[in-house]
Amino acid sequence: MTKVLVLYYSSYGHIETLAEAIAEGARTAGAEATVKRVPELVPEAIAKAHYFKLDQSAPIATPDELTDYDAIIVGAPTRFGRLPSQMANFWDMTGGLWMKGALIGKVGAVFTSTAVQHGGQETTLFSLLTNLLHHGMVITGLPYSFAGQMKMDEITGGSPYGATTLANGDGSRPVNANELEAGKFLGNHVAQIATKLHA
Repeated sequence: MTKVLVLYYSSYGHIETLAEAIAEGARTAGAEATVKRVPELVPEAIAKAHYFKLDQSAPIATPDELTDYDAIIVGAPTRFGRLPSQMANFWDMTGGLWMKGALIGKVGAVFTSTAVQHGGQETTLFSLLTNLLHHGMVITGLPYSFAGQMKMDEITGGSPYGATTLANGDGSRPVNANELEAGKFLGNHVAQIATKLHA
């Protein structure tokens, strides 16, 4: 059975919600999908003071376990148009895997969230993708066969480079139905490709 890891960092729960939708989509393609997160670097007192969602159920991942999966889908919110330090720190610890070429040929994809429509979704997706490309992973985005990213009748996330959501500046906007469908589509798409590549 194809094994998919959905690896994420989420401050306020939007990326966590999207990660679960992506895993659900991977399972519809017959894959075994695991959701894990990277460690929080912000001191607990500061995180609580800023209302971070600290009760996330996903276990903490370690870099060495990345080799256990056929596909890795990575998600994190934007920080000034790039990946946050928590996710960067995790990938900074994968040098040993890179030296061995341990992730070459695995399928990779990414997802993100921003506060507003033009808050750096695509640059953040690319800053996530560079880590996977340096590891020699086979990259896919969210193809336009997911028609939801063409919607113009509502404000919604979605990019050919990966699934996205919009959170509002105060985090009050939940992941909408179209964005959840995009996540499910991405998970299914990645799982199907991984299954074909590793058959």
